[in-house]
Amino acid sequence: MSEPLTMDPLPTTWEDHPGNPVLSPPFPEPLIADPTFVAPGESPDGRWHLFAHGVLLGIHHFESDDGVRWRRVGRVTWGLRPFVVRDGGVFRLFFERFASPLRTVIACTRSPDLRRWDRPTVALEPSLPWEGRVARTNGNPCAVRFRDGWLLYYSAGLSWLADCGFPEPRHVGVARAATPDGPWEKHPDPVLSPCPAVPHRNLGAGAIKVVPDPASGGRRLLGFNNGIFTDAEGRSRSDIRLLVSDDGVAWTEAHDRPLVAPEGTGWKRALVYALDVRLVGDEWRMYYNARDGWRWGRERIGLAVCPHPHSPG
Repeated sequence: MSEPLTMDPLPTTWEDHPGNPVLSPPFPEPLIADPTFVAPGESPDGRWHLFAHGVLLGIHHFESDDGVRWRRVGRVTWGLRPFVVRDGGVFRLFFERFASPLRTVIACTRSPDLRRWDRPTVALEPSLPWEGRVARTNGNPCAVRFRDGWLLYYSAGLSWLADCGFPEPRHVGVARAATPDGPWEKHPDPVLSPCPAVPHRNLGAGAIKVVPDPASGGRRLLGFNNGIFTDAEGRSRSDIRLLVSDDGVAWTEAHDRPLVAPEGTGWKRALVYALDVRLVGDEWRMYYNARDGWRWGRERIGLAVCPHPHSPG
């Protein structure tokens, strides 16, 4: 593994859990994707909680004693691409929802205990020219407290993956608010877009999950981005890269290799994409979903871990 491109310690050395994938689609779902999680130190019952979406029943809720062996406990709502965040004693689950066949919005539901959820309300909807022409989308939410307010990252617009037969997000934008309940004010331009000169993001920006960098005392942000690209053989691909930002808008590459990437002939052969990542004790934990084929493929969820740079060992 090569060295980070900055002098500060960064979470760049990740190891897959030997039992991957740790979560497969529950019946009757053909896939399970876009995980987001709450660690025991944040949860009301001291257990691991994970939310992910299928295609038939919407957003599923799973719980675990160890973060590896999961049990489905129910569903939350119709929707996809969830992201959960705690603010005080309230959990908010942001997620993408179809408002019409060609339009998606970001909705939010709140809970005191991760089990009882209130009626979802719309948090963000397409409003800017670059958020799509025919299909107008806002999705892949990630809400993070930063400085004196909140940032809500989201994907918008679509890029078509011809060999897969479905689209993936084209741009990433950001909106600001004083509280996680909004109202959200969008930055006028994307913060990430596809670029022919960036091999791992030449087709779409995908999505980003953002966390404050503990090495900076929260003054800098780390971004875990699953860009969408076409590889040298013409195959659609996605892998997870690390970015850094001082202001939440301008992002730079923090490392010259993917943190987690497609490999082998098994469950993560084709694409590695949607994720959630958080610092839990003395290690970073990342849950991500991967696809084992292109036009025909199954999606499951895996776990990767990285020691905190300041932890021993």
